[in-house]
Amino acid sequence: MTVSPEARPDAPDRHRLSRPEAPHTPSRSVALRLTGAEQDCGRARDFVRRTLGEWDLDHCGADALMVVTELAANAVLHGVSHSVARASARSAARSPASPVCGEAEIWLRLSLRRPAHLVCAVTDPCDSPPVYPHASDPLDEHGRGLRIIDALSEHWGWTRRQPMGKTVWAMLPTGRQA
Repeated sequence: MTVSPEARPDAPDRHRLSRPEAPHTPSRSVALRLTGAEQDCGRARDFVRRTLGEWDLDHCGADALMVVTELAANAVLHGVSHSVARASARSAARSPASPVCGEAEIWLRLSLRRPAHLVCAVTDPCDSPPVYPHASDPLDEHGRGLRIIDALSEHWGWTRRQPMGKTVWAMLPTGRQA
């Protein structure tokens, strides 16, 4: 696994829905570090395609690609930009020895749980919970990401990270028996 300990999407402190995991069940898990650069969405989609191919889950590709694209876009739009702005505002008041929180780092993690479920998780440096929109105009350019994730996944939720940040995850069916 390529996830650093401080960016692991499986740490405690759960919110909304608990972490989707079965005890004593073998799992597969891979992660990709993203920085919020323009080419990262393409890298994330390539990573999903390649991983699902290696796991013989190509049939899950369309839904997983859509979910990962929405999760990553939300992390860049709301997580990274919010955290970088917050860190910039704090940097003027900090001493040279103080750490700057909220660096632009995103982790995409794919996990196969109980062969029947694929978990797509994106970790970003922002503490703010995801906001599910009350209603959206079909012609709006933004605001439908969590609705799409909700429609395509069996469950989704988020986990607060320590010392800062959050992981937003979605559990997709693979069509295989557990």
